[in-house]
Amino acid sequence: MRRELERVGIHESVSQVFPPDELEAFLADLPVDVAVIDDDGIGDCDAVVTLEHREAFLDLAWVHSIQAGVDRFPFDAFEANDVALTNSTGIHDRTVGETVAGYLLSFARRLHDHVADQGDSRWERPAWDEAFTLPGTTACVVGTGTLGRGVAEVAGALGVRMVGVRRSGEPHPAFDEMYASDALLEAVADVEFVVVTVPLTDETHHLVDATVFDAMRDDAYVVNVARGAVVDEAALIDALEDDAIAGAALDVFEEEPLPEESPLWGMDEVIVTPHCAAYTEDYYRDVGEIVRENVDRIESGDDLYNRVV
Repeated sequence: MRRELERVGIHESVSQVFPPDELEAFLADLPVDVAVIDDDGIGDCDAVVTLEHREAFLDLAWVHSIQAGVDRFPFDAFEANDVALTNSTGIHDRTVGETVAGYLLSFARRLHDHVADQGDSRWERPAWDEAFTLPGTTACVVGTGTLGRGVAEVAGALGVRMVGVRRSGEPHPAFDEMYASDALLEAVADVEFVVVTVPLTDETHHLVDATVFDAMRDDAYVVNVARGAVVDEAALIDALEDDAIAGAALDVFEEEPLPEESPLWGMDEVIVTPHCAAYTEDYYRDVGEIVRENVDRIESGDDLYNRVV
């Protein structure tokens, strides 16, 4: 990548996650100019911190994604134009892990039912055999990167036995058992929770499909905190409507925002959250530390941290 760096823009699209001026203030001590920009200001920058992609980024030296997922960025075009792309892998383990633990606890302790009842001023206790505790249950985490390990750390501390699925199948200390990706159906066959944390690629598109739902127990739940398209949403709806699985907690969807007409909104055993599993008041600081590290590396000629392209 080009090594001259004078101005870093904070693209206004990050406002969907945190106020861009908070990150601007956090990075004010950098040896380069830092400013919040809109699309018209991209051409005045050498680098940009962003949530969304813009074609004008292909004229820059470096683009940093505030998310770990970078499926929205055209890798081939970045390479062809000698634009470096970095991401925020490594900052979401605890936040996403706690969100997933919240989903599991909601299903186990029936908290989502009580919240729905409160909205209707309804006093209704669960049936004697509906609620359960997490120790003794098993969660299969599909994807054992930063997000998957964060889930294993938090949910494992609650007594959940953690099973992982990764390409190699090699053991990892965060997991009690590991399966290779080609043994996915075996891995999900006898667990209470299937948690999806893999990045979206050509290989993982609709990875969790009807065959996976058929392999799961009918009292098992699906949790998706990866990308919407990793799960075949139509097949998921069919499985839920047919009672082939017990329910789902979904933070991501094939179309976002989730359309009003989606049946997922009205399903009793489905928790819908608006793609916010990683949100935290420290988000901008966590992103800022990566940006700060990479500005230093550019200055010293070292390789970029978290470089994707």
